[in-house]
Amino acid sequence: MALAMPLLMLVTVGVFEFGRAYHTSQALTNAAREGARVAVLPHPTAGAVDAKVRQYLEMSGLTSDATVGVTVAAPAGTAKDAASEVTISYPFQFVVLQPVAQLLVSGSIVDSPITVTATSVMRTEAGS
Repeated sequence: MALAMPLLMLVTVGVFEFGRAYHTSQALTNAAREGARVAVLPHPTAGAVDAKVRQYLEMSGLTSDATVGVTVAAPAGTAKDAASEVTISYPFQFVVLQPVAQLLVSGSIVDSPITVTATSVMRTEAGS
């Protein structure tokens, strides 16, 4: 029991931690997609993309530490297949695994958060 229990706990915690990381990745992907949907509308208002992305991240339970980059293409009708791109970067920190790794291996890389990035590109809608 003394040998098996720590191993079992490490595996269990690892499953939860990587599940959180996967949830964060999926939330960023969906937020980028929602932001891109707003960016490709015929006349998006200034700051609407950032607000939509941050609203989706907040609903997903993520803090506002995300960096949102928006590249809006030329207006519809001026360039063939114009598209808008939304990129989100988010610092993700493991709650249990990073402190355990820091105990085992000393170094500045072990303590730093991992940057999770998601990008979505959509074609600009033609409109009046």
